[in-house]
Formats: sequence, C-alpha cells, structure tokens
Amino acid sequence: MRADRVFAYGAAAGLLGDLLLGDPRRGHPVAAFGRAAAAVERVLWRDDRARGALHTAVCAGGAVALGAVAARAVRTSPAASLALTGAATWAVVGGTSLAREARAVGRALEAGDVEGARARLPHLCGRDPQALDADGIARAVVESVAENTSDAVVGALVWGAVGGVPGLLGFRAVNTLDAMVGHRSPKYLRYGWASARLDDVAGWPGARLTAVLATLAGDDPRGAVRAWRADAAAHPSPNAGPVEASFAGALGVRLGGTLSYGGRVEHRPVLNGTGRAVGIHDVERAVRLSKRVSWLALGVCVAARLIAKGRTS
Repeated sequence: MRADRVFAYGAAAGLLGDLLLGDPRRGHPVAAFGRAAAAVERVLWRDDRARGALHTAVCAGGAVALGAVAARAVRTSPAASLALTGAATWAVVGGTSLAREARAVGRALEAGDVEGARARLPHLCGRDPQALDADGIARAVVESVAENTSDAVVGALVWGAVGGVPGLLGFRAVNTLDAMVGHRSPKYLRYGWASARLDDVAGWPGARLTAVLATLAGDDPRGAVRAWRADAAAHPSPNAGPVEASFAGALGVRLGGTLSYGGRVEHRPVLNGTGRAVGIHDVERAVRLSKRVSWLALGVCVAARLIAKGRTS
C-alpha cells in the first residue's frame, strides 16, 4: 500500500477512534511523554536558554526518532503500517476530550452551578477560575476550544500529512513541551524559550488551516474573515490570534479582553468587537464548529497528501 493511502486510512481510523473512545483514563502516551520530559528537565534545568534548547532537542528529537524507528520497523507490512498510523493519530489528537471537558463546564453553567464550572475549568485551560463570573467562564471555554482545535487536532493532522508517524509524534511532543515549559513564568522565561519558539513554528500551518476551515464551516464566513483580518495580528500569540479571531467572527461573538493566569493579569485585544458577548449556549456552538473543522482538516490533509504523491510519481 502506498504511503499516502496508509496515511489516509490510518489518520481516518485514528480520528474515528478518538471520536468513539476518547483518551484513555490511564496510561496515555502523551502523559508518558510528559513524565519523561519532566525527568529530562530535572537533569538539565538551569536558568539558561541553551539548556532549554537542549531539553527541547532531546525530547522533541526523541519523539521524532521513536516515530521514525517504529515506521521503519513496519514499512514492509501495509496492515502494520496502517495500524501504527491509526494508533499514533489516536494517541496525539484530543478532540473528543476537548469537547467533553468543554461540555462539562457548559452543563454546570446551564445548571447555574458557577462553582462547579470553576472547579472544572482547569481541566480545559490555565485561566484563574476564581477571577471569572459565568459569562467569563463561557468566554474562556470558547477561546480554549478554538485554540485547542488547532493544537489538539488540526496541527497534528497537518504534520502527519507532511511527515507520517514521526510528524504526528513530533508535533505532539513540541506542543506538550510548550505547555510544560513554554510559558512566561520566572522559572521558564529563558529555559522554555526554545520550546515556545519551536511551538510557534510548528503550529503556524495548522493554525492558518484551522482559521480557514472555521471561516468556511461557521455561521458567518464574512464575519470570520473580517475579524481575522482586523484583529488577529493584535493577539500576543501568532497562532492563537488567527484561530480565535476566526472562531469569534464565525460564531458572531466577542473574545479576548482582560484575563488572569496564575495571578498574572493580561489585557488582551478584543477579537470581533462588533460581536455580542459570549453566552452559555455558545459553548455547544463552539464545540460543534470544532468538530466540523476537525473532520474538514482530515479531508484537506488527506487530499494534499494524495495530490503531492501524484505529482511526484
């Protein structure tokens, strides 16, 4: 079986597996990678960019190497190659867990249980929930769904189309490292610099594809384009900006504004300022848009891989 077809069938099987099974409660491969990366950090950590760059190279490079070795080991068996691609896709995408956590917060808000929603929010994002009222929690959920559609699904599919199993594992490794050490806390400002910058590079194509597909799949394509063009560049993240702005326009809501991370207050630009305030019902709308974008991304990535193979053959 040709490599492009292995990716097509394997990625579809992996995304379907995520839809049906979600993430395992225990023994998740990404959690295992996180523990290994934390062990490397304990050995290497210094308040130094070079040490952080070494940490990034060891961990991300190790994930890519593992994927390459595994893919090479099964290259003569189409069935094993397909199974490996499916398992790798299932392991690195997280759309079902994203939707489950977002809906759990949404249900708590619908029931008027703001404290319950606050308790659940850290499962989804790093915001300080005590600083948020019900509307603020709903806005945080919509923003997290938008950003994680790119990080947890679309970006992985893009790099899987480019690099197969090594691309899938490498992207998830880079994204996980950024979540672990890429934030601007005093401890990681220098040590996490390389992980943060590599994540910006790796996330660039997936973020743009996510923004395009959200524009096409949303309720207001013109509003999504307008918000993307007008507001994305003002966002502090080069990748979250286009994604959140396009989701805001597509859903007809305002995102951004003042938020708090671990006691640190940030004043972010408003995205789609002509939209209305986020309501509780927009949580479900954002989840549905995320799912549409995810499956469209699979189609685009598979088609791109098939076209690229056809041109080189």
